[in-house]
Amino acid sequence: MKGKAPSLPPWAADLKERALALTEEVTALRRDFHRHPELSHQEERTARVVTAYLQNLGLKVTTGLAGHGVMGLLDGPRPGRAVVYRADMDALPLTEAVPVPWRSQSPGVMHACGHDFHLAIALGAAKLLSQFRDRLAGQVRFIFQPAEEVPRDESSGARGMVAAGVLEHPRAAAVLALHVAPNLDAGHVQCGPEVVMAGAYRLTLTVTGKSAHGATPHKGVDPILAAAQALTQIQGFLAQRLDSRHPVVLTFGRIAGGSRFNILADKVVLEGSLRYLEERVGQNVLEGLRKQFAGLSRASGAQIDLAAEPIYPVLHNDPDLSKRAMAVLGRLLGPERLKPHRPAMGSEDFSYYAARAPAFYFFLGVRTPGRKGQALHSPDFNPDEGALPWGVLAAAGLMAALAGDEG
Repeated sequence: MKGKAPSLPPWAADLKERALALTEEVTALRRDFHRHPELSHQEERTARVVTAYLQNLGLKVTTGLAGHGVMGLLDGPRPGRAVVYRADMDALPLTEAVPVPWRSQSPGVMHACGHDFHLAIALGAAKLLSQFRDRLAGQVRFIFQPAEEVPRDESSGARGMVAAGVLEHPRAAAVLALHVAPNLDAGHVQCGPEVVMAGAYRLTLTVTGKSAHGATPHKGVDPILAAAQALTQIQGFLAQRLDSRHPVVLTFGRIAGGSRFNILADKVVLEGSLRYLEERVGQNVLEGLRKQFAGLSRASGAQIDLAAEPIYPVLHNDPDLSKRAMAVLGRLLGPERLKPHRPAMGSEDFSYYAARAPAFYFFLGVRTPGRKGQALHSPDFNPDEGALPWGVLAAAGLMAALAGDEG
């Protein structure tokens, strides 16, 4: 029934004990992935390890999806629904600073976003559910996605996996994923019923002027000055032209222009990002800024162009699915481990799955209790492995309950 929490299967009481029993194996998997990180579009070894593990469990495996993507299917003998669980596989171009025995063996590459955790948890959940294959309802489907960090186009990352049909045949009744959270104690879970993460554009602001000698700026048009004025206009627009009840973050992380200290540049290029929690708000910002820049262009004589490339849409959890999933997590983990989640201004390509099927995306704490967690995408990122069995329990329990749910 819609809105009613799914019943846990009769064998759910064994899930926690068996998830804890997998701790050593899942930890070893995580450390192996951590030692051998691979960048987006290069996840060849990772895909081989995932494929071999799933095949050894007896799952039906498909490889080569959206590049190096892998999918494993486990069909239960009882009627039910198809539930999909996604784990991302790629690492980041960082040099690890954590002196652990399992530190990265690939120079300049590191799992600094927890994808090694995501991989190990998904494989652990696959093993856990395979132990109950004769009592499963429906179909549980594990997808291992490449290029979450740097998708190239519509054929890669989440869009590529969706295009490859991972949500079809049969159509997914639910698609699930978790992400590690360094600001939350290990084994605790954060989740929310609606907006989870921001949509994002990659911005390129190009200011074209006219070069001149530094001693005679009146003979040219200074794009650096115009760019500074544009940045000031942006902040004024965000502060006074937008409703403050609708969060927006606009930042620039790169600026380039000029060739010599005493020559006016002919062009300045700034690159940044715009993040928002409502699609119409993102569009309003872009339209408003272009109007502002048109006026500045006339006043300064510089040509000002703002290009906006969509990165990810807003990530929405399905409200009804989320309420049911949170009820399941409360029973699996204990209500004291569930924490509310506020919408975050980061972005995730899981939003492309959520646009095609009812989605539930949640966060798993990996902070050692009593300590300060390290930020994601940091060379010091060192998540607490004590969270791993809780992630396995959450993933496997959710899949089993939702696949057998008649709602």
